[in-house]
Amino acid sequence: MSDTLESAARDTPVAGSPRALALLGDKARGVFAAGLEVVPSPCISICKMNADRSLCTGCLRSLDDIRAWSRADAAERQDIWRRLLARAGIETPA
Repeated sequence: MSDTLESAARDTPVAGSPRALALLGDKARGVFAAGLEVVPSPCISICKMNADRSLCTGCLRSLDDIRAWSRADAAERQDIWRRLLARAGIETPA
């Protein structure tokens, strides 16, 4: 798959389980409301890749997002959060 198609596939809203989406939404509110210096992982312990292995079905991160997380600074981590919320169709909390 080309980088452009792969990127588009990762950024298209996906259907997640209601439980996963609720957990992500709750966790995101805490991340963006608190203005945290250390941004917590979006992992919600529902770790399973989707059928085409492009996204985790729990946190909706791509493999690239998961790999980058440990090296990412706070701004990059918030960008990862924004991308996964967009995939989930959840508005980024103010």
